[in-house]
Amino acid sequence: MNNEQQKSIWSQAIPFKEQVKIFKRMLKFMLSYKVAFGVSIIGALIVSVINMLLPRWLQYFMDHFLVTQTATMQVIYGAALIYGLGSLAKAVLQFAYEYIYSLASERAMENVRKQLFRRVHRFGMRYFDQTPAGSILSRVTNDTMTLSDFWSVFSTVIIGVLSMFTAFVAMLPTNVTASLIVLATLPLVFFVVWFYSHTNSKLYREFRERLSLINTQLNESLEGMSVIQQFRQEKRIDREFEKTNGDQLATRQRMIRMNSFLLSPLTSLFYSVSLSAVLMYFGFPLRQVFVPAGLIYAFANYVQNFFNPLSNMMDSLTFFQDGIVAGKRIFRILDETEFEPKQKEDPDAKIDQGKIEFKHVSFSYDGKNEILHDINFTVQPGQTLGIVGHTGSGKSSLINVMMRFYEYQKGAVLIDGHDIRDFPKNELRKKLGLVLQEPFMFYGDIASNIRLMNPNITLDQVKAAARHVQADRFINRLPGKYHAKVIEGGSEFSSGQRQLISFARTLVTDPKILVLDEATANIDTETETLIQDGLKQLRKGRTTLAIAHRLSTIADADQIIVLDKGRIVEKGTHEQLLAKHGYYYDLYTLQQKAK
Repeated sequence: MNNEQQKSIWSQAIPFKEQVKIFKRMLKFMLSYKVAFGVSIIGALIVSVINMLLPRWLQYFMDHFLVTQTATMQVIYGAALIYGLGSLAKAVLQFAYEYIYSLASERAMENVRKQLFRRVHRFGMRYFDQTPAGSILSRVTNDTMTLSDFWSVFSTVIIGVLSMFTAFVAMLPTNVTASLIVLATLPLVFFVVWFYSHTNSKLYREFRERLSLINTQLNESLEGMSVIQQFRQEKRIDREFEKTNGDQLATRQRMIRMNSFLLSPLTSLFYSVSLSAVLMYFGFPLRQVFVPAGLIYAFANYVQNFFNPLSNMMDSLTFFQDGIVAGKRIFRILDETEFEPKQKEDPDAKIDQGKIEFKHVSFSYDGKNEILHDINFTVQPGQTLGIVGHTGSGKSSLINVMMRFYEYQKGAVLIDGHDIRDFPKNELRKKLGLVLQEPFMFYGDIASNIRLMNPNITLDQVKAAARHVQADRFINRLPGKYHAKVIEGGSEFSSGQRQLISFARTLVTDPKILVLDEATANIDTETETLIQDGLKQLRKGRTTLAIAHRLSTIADADQIIVLDKGRIVEKGTHEQLLAKHGYYYDLYTLQQKAK
């Protein structure tokens, strides 16, 4: 999708029906905390009733004591005490329900974030191939953070409706006509709400998508900083980020202009017009009935109590629209079905021997263009299969199928006679060990990176695995040794050292099948020599699939297959393939000449 298509989608308003649907789904997140929300609503109702009674009490005091000049000091003190106690009770209740509501909102937001995080970890590799990491990060962090403000809208609306209702109920006995004058402004308010919701949803949508784009660019820049600096791309990256950031600022400015015009100022205008109309009605020259000052004071208070929550509700529309857009983006992840391949989870399917069979396997990433075509081979338990081919020949795709990162379309993959789809996922992950060309190291220490926080793996087992792959030679020279600090990515270590730790990480779990995806490609010749003997020992009793960039590393393999354009074009041992003087022979000869 190009930028113009993206902008076209962003500029579309979210239809009202879809907004209602998103709103209902958002409510379901709050049901887990319905007790807390219920208590908050009851507290808000009591506060609304107090707001209705206090002006009525002042009206009574003014009309029956001040106007008649019968108020003694005891009466004045008593009236002040009652009003003060009412105000104190209102303040305490208001603090309590706002605190409980906010706490419940934060817990609900945390729950959504956990659901998103768990959901992301269920997705298959195809999803991450198609979705930028920055976009996912933005939805899990920024969009979920918006929900806290969004749920405050419910509190504002509930409190606002209760306050407006109690204020109107208090108005009616005071003066019906004046009450209807105030009520006449509501249709105008509803129209403004509808217009705002329809117009601003596309602005908030564009704002959220641009924020996601900023996170994507930032993430990409940080991950590729070495390349950016090496090729002097700083100015280009800065220009691209400045443009995206400028577009985001322009969108935000349009939102501010819209909010500044349609929200509080417009509500204040409605309040002023209503109050002026009411005062004109009470002071109309043709009126024959005297209007007491206390009644006017009380009615003015009710009008204020009617419009203040309305103003708060109008202001909360910004959070509502932002939350609707954020909710749409969150539900896009929660509704995503691009999961990792499903397993039938047969409890009797166990990997004991490690025999691997590919029978007429064909595979495509997009379901249209085949990458692997009719792949057939068998690896006996304990044997090593070398996989050779040029870039794009299908080597990594074969490993992706083997590790169940992607679903294959045709044929069968068998391990110990069982279809690979029948194994429980835990059995596959426990018995299949994978070492990638580019290992990733987590923040922590050496030991935690080898055991990956598995409490069942002891430090002695960690050290034994490191010794097997010769990693202990450099680890023992580090300050703290196995407790030496590791920053994210392990950038303080060389490529070879990170790879050795990756070897130890895989082998400490004692897998039955070892999968090496060009695992020695980034290791220097000296380091490679150190681990070759260790690898030979490790392969004993294990079935090994090894993608090899350096053909010398698989010269002792029991069997080698050569891939070209997703097909096996040659198969045999190192000596047999050299004797054929074919594709493998040409690759091997070129590498020997390069030395």
